Amino acid sequence: MRFQCALFTVKDVSVSKAFYRDLLGQKLRYDFGENIVFEGDFSFQEKDHFAQMVSVDSDSIVVRPNNAELYFETDDFDDFIKRIKQYGDMKIEFLHPVRTHDWGQRTIRFYDPDGNIVEVGESMDVVIGRFLKEGYSLQQVAEITQHPIRMVQTIHNELYVKGIIDHE
Repeated sequence: MRFQCALFTVKDVSVSKAFYRDLLGQKLRYDFGENIVFEGDFSFQEKDHFAQMVSVDSDSIVVRPNNAELYFETDDFDDFIKRIKQYGDMKIEFLHPVRTHDWGQRTIRFYDPDGNIVEVGESMDVVIGRFLKEGYSLQQVAEITQHPIRMVQTIHNELYVKGIIDHE
């Protein structure tokens, strides 16, 4: 058995398609009209169609349950923050402003048009690279970021080969 994707119900698939495509840069894999699937293996289906398919009353489908999130990472977090501030199709409701966690990753959370929580975080490869560029040792970076030393070493080696850091 293999997990295929997560599916979320939405009021209007076309609104969700535009939001995730235009703001979050997601690419559509399939468009079945009332159901769409993005390349990251997450899907949206119109609420009434979903209710009929699973034999439940559409009024029983909870909107904005605050019990899950769609999580994305980006290598250019600053560019994403500029883009979300300029997103003009609708007002974005934020759960919190940009936050830097103890492990050094910056994140922001907001609601999509149907009340699903979306988190966008700075890629951990970028976070680890930043600490390495600042001169932290491999062990220090592993401890701060809570990532395996093997991953930190791999990122270190990639940055060294590219000439981005000059210490071995």
